[in-house]
Amino acid sequence: MENRFDIIIIGAGSTGVPLAYFLAKEGVKVLVIEKEKSPGQGSNKAAIGGIRATHSNPAKIVVGLKSIEIFKNWEMETGDNIEWYQGGYSFVTYRKSDEETLKELVRYQKNYGLNIDFLNRNDLLEKIPALNPYGLRGGTYSPEDGSASPLLAINSFYRHAVKHGTTFLFDAEVTGFTKNKHSIIEVKTTKGNFRGDIFINAAGAYASQIASMAELSIPVNPDSHEAGVTEPVKRFFDPMIVDIRPQEGSKNFYFYQHKTGQIIFCLTPYPSIWGFDVRETSEFLPQVARRMIEVVPKLVNIRVRRTWRGLYPMTPDGNPIVGFLEINNFLQLAGMCGQGFMLGPGLGFYLAKYLIGEKLDEVDLILREFNPGREFAKEEMLK
Repeated sequence: MENRFDIIIIGAGSTGVPLAYFLAKEGVKVLVIEKEKSPGQGSNKAAIGGIRATHSNPAKIVVGLKSIEIFKNWEMETGDNIEWYQGGYSFVTYRKSDEETLKELVRYQKNYGLNIDFLNRNDLLEKIPALNPYGLRGGTYSPEDGSASPLLAINSFYRHAVKHGTTFLFDAEVTGFTKNKHSIIEVKTTKGNFRGDIFINAAGAYASQIASMAELSIPVNPDSHEAGVTEPVKRFFDPMIVDIRPQEGSKNFYFYQHKTGQIIFCLTPYPSIWGFDVRETSEFLPQVARRMIEVVPKLVNIRVRRTWRGLYPMTPDGNPIVGFLEINNFLQLAGMCGQGFMLGPGLGFYLAKYLIGEKLDEVDLILREFNPGREFAKEEMLK
C-alpha cells in the first residue's frame, strides 16, 4: 500500500466518507483511516436518519440545504436507493413561549432560503391529522426536509468514493503524528505511517482525542442518546415531529415515519449523559413512549421492535467545529452534535471545493460560523 496521499482523513463516518467522495470526484488522492472494520460504525450507525435545514445558525441552514439537494438527487445520479423520503419537519408547539420563539425564528430562517412557515393550529392539523389537538397552538412546517437510511447512505457514499479512487484503511488505529512546529508530516497508525499534504480530523466522538495527539485542544465531548424503532405500519403522517417542551429527565424528543413504515424515535436526555457508554437503559422506552403518545395518541397501539444508544459529539454551543487551529495543515471537522448524518454531505461538498482552492461564499460563512477558535457563546437554538 502506498504511504503518500494528498489528503488523509481520520474517520470513516458521516462526515469523513462524504468528504472523501467529493474530494475523489475532484481528482484528489485521498486516504481514509478508520479504527473500525467498515464505514459508519460509530455515531452514523446510531443515527435515526433525519435530514433538515431547519436550524437557527445560518451556516447550518446553508449546509443543510446542500445536504438535502444531495440526498434528494442521490438515487437519480448514482442508481442507489438510500430510502430518501421528503416528508418535511414540524416543530410543534403547546406553549405560548415556544410559539413566539419559533415565529421569530421562522422570519430569520427565511432570509437564508429556507422554505418554512409557522402554521396555526387548524392548518397544522390539516398537515398532521394525527396530532393531539388539545392545547395545540400550531407549529413550524418545512416541507423540503426529509429522511434517509444512514446504513444505506454511508455504504453508498463509501462505494462511490472507492469507485473514484479513494483508499480506505480499516481496523487501523491512529497512534500519533510526526510534526514540525506548524504542520503535520505523517500520521502513525497500527498499520503503518502515512504522509500527506493535508490531514483532517473527522473522528466523531473521538475527535478530541485525535486532536490531542497533535497537541491541540477542541471542546468536543460525547453525550449518550437513546433511540428506537417500531414495527412497520401504514403511513399516517409525513413530517418528523419535534416537541421542544422540556420535561423531567428530558429536554425534547422527536420521531417520524420512515419510508418503509416504521416509526423511529429519539429523546434528548436532561441532564446530559456524558461519556462513551452505549448500553441501552430500562428508563428510556417508558419515558419516551409517554411523551410520544401524548403528542400522537394513535402510537399507543404500535409495537416497538428494538432500542439502541449512540453518541452525540457535542460542542458548547451546539455547532460544529470546522477549520484549522495552530497546525496549518490539520483541519478539524468535528463536533456535529448528533447531526453528522444530515450535515455530512453538505459539508463534504463545500469543504472539497475549499480544499481544491475554489472560492465560494458558502465556504466563507461555514469557516466563520464554525471557526474552531470562536468563543462558543451563541448557542444553536434547535440543536
